[in-house]
Formats: sequence, C-alpha cells, structure tokens
Amino acid sequence: MRTPPAKRPRKRSKRGAVLLAIGVGLGGGLLLAGPLSELLSDNASGASNAITNPFAAWSGITNQDILLLGTDVGGGNTDVIASLRVDGGITRITQIPRDTYIEAEGYGPHKINALFSLGGTDLLKRELARKLGRPITHHVVVNLSAIRRMADALGGIEVNVPKRMAYTDNTQGLYIDLQPGLQNLKGQDLEGFLRFRHDEMGDIGRLERQQLALQALFRKLTRPEHLVRLPILLAAAGKDLKTDLGPMELGGLITAMGSTQLETKRLGGRPFYQNDISYWDAEWPQPVLEGSNETESSGDGRYRFLF
Repeated sequence: MRTPPAKRPRKRSKRGAVLLAIGVGLGGGLLLAGPLSELLSDNASGASNAITNPFAAWSGITNQDILLLGTDVGGGNTDVIASLRVDGGITRITQIPRDTYIEAEGYGPHKINALFSLGGTDLLKRELARKLGRPITHHVVVNLSAIRRMADALGGIEVNVPKRMAYTDNTQGLYIDLQPGLQNLKGQDLEGFLRFRHDEMGDIGRLERQQLALQALFRKLTRPEHLVRLPILLAAAGKDLKTDLGPMELGGLITAMGSTQLETKRLGGRPFYQNDISYWDAEWPQPVLEGSNETESSGDGRYRFLF
C-alpha cells in the first residue's frame, strides 16, 4: 500500500509576511518605547528612562529624496507624482504634474504619468533624478483605495472644499458630489476630492486640492496618538501600499516627519500642444545631473503654447 505523499507546507502569502513584519517591527517597538514625549525624540530624557525612540536608528532615511506615487483604483495610472524629502526640520513635497512632457531615455517623448506603466518605479526614479539633478533613493506607491481606508482608520481628514464638485464616471466607478466648505472627508468623498479635475483648472487644480489634502493628512497622521497607531494604519493600506523601505525605515521616516513642518509645491510651467496632444512644460530646476546633454530651456520653438 502506497503511503500518501506528505503535504507540502503552505507558503505564507507575501501580504501576510509584510503585515507581520509591520506589526512586529512597528507595534512591538512602539509598545516598548515608553512615553510618547520620549518616543518622538531621539534620546530619552532622565536617568530613569533608559529606552529611546525605537526608530531613531533608522532616521538616516531623512536627507534623501523619495519618489511618492499615488495610483488610481486600477493601479495602472499615476494620479500623483511627487518627490519627498525630510531635511532640516522641514518635510518638502514637490509635485510633478501628470501631463509633464519628458523625453525618457530609451522610450522617447511621453507624458510623465505614462512612465510607471512603461518601466515602473525604476524608470521614474531614473528620469526624475536626471531632471531634478539629485538621486531618488527610494519609492512609496500608494493606491487611492488605500488612502480611503487609511482616512477611514483616522476618522477622516478636515479639508476646506473650495468649490462645488460634481462628476460621475461609471466606467471608473467614480462618483463625486461635494459641496463647498470646511468638512471632514473620508472614503469615497476623499477619493473624489483627490481625483476631481473637471473644471477650468484641469490637472493643475487637482494638484492644488491634493496639496490641501496632503497638509490635512500630514497634520493628523503625525499627531503622537496616531503615530502609535502606525501598525493599524499601515495594515489598513495592506497590499495597496508598496515600497522598497523596510518596516522600521518606514516607521523612522514617518516619525521624523512628525517633528517637521510641511512644505508642498508643484513644478511651475505652462501647457502646450505638440502633435495635437496637450502637455505641461515643466520648469525643472537647474542644473541637471552631470553627464546629461539635455538643456532645460523650452525656448527652442517646438511648442505651441495655450497662453
């Protein structure tokens, strides 16, 4: 009689492993860290408190540029493209309009939001490093559905909606119906606020609204009582938050952000048409990385500007 083959142990899912690492790394560290006033400082004060901030050893993630991407619900398009840097008591977020014209090496001319589907985060980091003139060391990709769940876990964020917003797109499952005024946004309402672009300002208006939401989320997320809940908030994001940062590095970054001021801006520029396609001609900083033969001036006469 043949002995039935032994069952192979089931592999733990990648998502489960990530959540376990987050839970153990962040949750355990926070529970052992002592009072919050000391958790948010690099060194514990007083001889009776020997335990320091568990994330202090990971604060080296600051003073580096990190690619921040927000993808749509389907995960294919990048609705948010930005660089993030914690430096000298300030968290600086620079937004790049999604219609920005870029001639990617090996791919030719495109809108910058197409690069993610063409070559992923590696291509975007390479091209942004080349255009911004400094290396992009890491990336964080967040799906809008994750932002909805994280906002729900926080109880929503307070945003001053600047105007009436109404739009329906059945193909994307997008239903926006917001009245102007100060209100607490979460779930579908927050997603609609972040994605709405159907007014005279188009994508630029959406970037301005994203700045409002980022500032509101920053204020709430970096409160001490919410830093303690980082494991829960990151678990709420689940598989819709992808990064090459380890759990402790991510915790160290968010903790460092909690003691800074937030500055958000978008790259200046103006729209233009090329081959009947509308682009954004961004004002990239000077100089570009050494070795690039590309000039950053757009005065070569190839564009037909809208204004």
